[in-house]
Amino acid sequence: MEIILLERIEKLGAIGDVVTVKDGYARNFLLPNKKALRSNNANKKVFEANRAKIEADNAARRSDAESAAEGVNGKQIVLIRQSSNAGHLYGSVAVRDVVEALHADGVTNVTKAMVVLERPIKTLGVFDVKVALHPEVAVTITVNVARSPEEAELQSQGVDVMADLFEKDEAGFTEDYDPNAEPGEIASVSNDEEETAEEA
Repeated sequence: MEIILLERIEKLGAIGDVVTVKDGYARNFLLPNKKALRSNNANKKVFEANRAKIEADNAARRSDAESAAEGVNGKQIVLIRQSSNAGHLYGSVAVRDVVEALHADGVTNVTKAMVVLERPIKTLGVFDVKVALHPEVAVTITVNVARSPEEAELQSQGVDVMADLFEKDEAGFTEDYDPNAEPGEIASVSNDEEETAEEA
């Protein structure tokens, strides 16, 4: 389907561009959200007549987004979650969790539609998440997923908490073994111990 874009859409085009998209994408997303018009002669005339207003509205929204971006860009949010010993979360961190954490932190102008999460976060760690406040204004926030505030603090300083945990486990474990024993053989008993066992 051919459409006329009413706002800039990433990977498609800018305001006023006539582009071809899949019918479902146009019918289910672009047209109902007033991001585009069907490309026909009547709509082209309507668009040209209103082009100045559409562009002025877009510029106003963009300047609002740019001023809001200063308060959001580079913000770090901490999410405390339970995880397995290997660092895999029980569940995952989704867009809703990020938005709720931002709202709790006083950033109320971010909606779920603005958060661009390629896939849900399923492990502990520090992740960069893109927030598109406007089609032309995007900022990055840091999402710190940890098991406790102390771990979150360490992770924010660049410490890999899971690697440290495994190092501690390995350091605390030593096994008593006989270097001469064959694999699967029990450590040999010394001759003195055998004699005392026979006498008993």
